[in-house]
Amino acid sequence: MPSDKLTEIMDWKRRELAPRLRPVSDRELARLADMRRKGPSFEDALRNRAHLSVIAEIKRRSPSAGQIRELPDASEQARLYYNAGADAISVLTDEKFFGGTIRDLWEVNDLLGNRDDAPPTIRKDFFIHPVQVVEAAEAGARAILIIVRALKDEEMRILRDSAHAAGLDCLFEIHSEPELERALEMDARIIGVNNRDLARFVTDLAFTERLLPMVPEGIVKVSESGIFGYEQARRAREAGADAVLVGEALMKAADIDALVRELQQA
Repeated sequence: MPSDKLTEIMDWKRRELAPRLRPVSDRELARLADMRRKGPSFEDALRNRAHLSVIAEIKRRSPSAGQIRELPDASEQARLYYNAGADAISVLTDEKFFGGTIRDLWEVNDLLGNRDDAPPTIRKDFFIHPVQVVEAAEAGARAILIIVRALKDEEMRILRDSAHAAGLDCLFEIHSEPELERALEMDARIIGVNNRDLARFVTDLAFTERLLPMVPEGIVKVSESGIFGYEQARRAREAGADAVLVGEALMKAADIDALVRELQQA
């Protein structure tokens, strides 16, 4: 594994997207905002809950865990998450490193439809251009991921503005104090601490415990990666988390309903 996996992934993503890049107009983004589906926004789904919110992730594989689970149909996993009462659903759409596709996002949102109680979805990918925002909105997502470490300030600003114009929220993902400062400069309303170092893919919940207390009040706080059950979820909650993002544990769980309840009760 290269010493900096994130750099490798971002270099590949730029090459992969190059043939699809095109100008994205304000009119196109506004049209997408008018077409967004019913139900709560991603931000609202994580706020003001009596329990710890759970963002259940659909993830077939990862550079750190390898193959997690064979999954021919992403919508079937989404159905399990919906029935279990997950507060939101994350869909990984990167194919080369995580085994997902944009089709997964379409399938999940086709299943959820316009149900008022359907959890909102976030497109989890390595965003670099507004074209990806358009794809996310067209597929029914209510939010996108912005990895602070991977982007320049101007790139983040363009993605944020494009997402907001399309009616989508942004989850700003951080792993250090300087990245937190950069996210705050972007007026982030949702900040997630990735407990996994994306350069070396080493996971430590201490990142949540150090960084989340630094996030100002009023911002939704998310702990990502390294959450496998009540103990880790409770540590995240005590550090100030409003939500946890859980992929591998839920993908492998024999009883998804029980694990979602366990996490929410932390």
